[in-house]
Amino acid sequence: MTGSFDALLVSTGIVALAEIGDKTQLLAFMLAARFRAPWPILSGILVATLANHAFAAALGAWLTSVIGPDTLRWLLGLSFLAMAVWILIPDKLDEKDAAIPRIGVFAATTVAFFLAEMGDKTQIATVMLAARYDTFIAVVTGTTLGMMIANAPAVLAGDRIARRLPVTLLHGIAAVLFAVLGLGALIGWGMD
Repeated sequence: MTGSFDALLVSTGIVALAEIGDKTQLLAFMLAARFRAPWPILSGILVATLANHAFAAALGAWLTSVIGPDTLRWLLGLSFLAMAVWILIPDKLDEKDAAIPRIGVFAATTVAFFLAEMGDKTQIATVMLAARYDTFIAVVTGTTLGMMIANAPAVLAGDRIARRLPVTLLHGIAAVLFAVLGLGALIGWGMD
């Protein structure tokens, strides 16, 4: 597999798994229940995610230009291991994250989702993935696709799907993937 394909595949899988039960997925459920307008909500999630993850990936790419390779390897390794632990901690939707501006469904979704994603697990994962893989487009495409894979069913089918998802198992799989990436970075696997 090529580096871009690896980055796309890993970014999609990790973010899709990490997003299950995440506060932004909870926000997607809430928006779907409140507005009952799936296409403007999904469009808002897509736009907010593209903007947020492009910013995060740019930050990750910038880090690779200012941090030496050995320091970056250790920073990524420890960050991925920390993310493996953090992903196991259940998220809650804060009231400030749930505040919806009164500006139309698409705009409200875009603003609320963008703000809720700031500092979120998947945004931080995007920074780390962009620093790990030297392919901005593949990482942003993959993380955005992962967000849409997790959130489209939340918007379209709502609680019927949420109650059936093995959130703990899915987060466990994501944690293992983050741990593998962390250990791989620490031993220098694929970091050239």
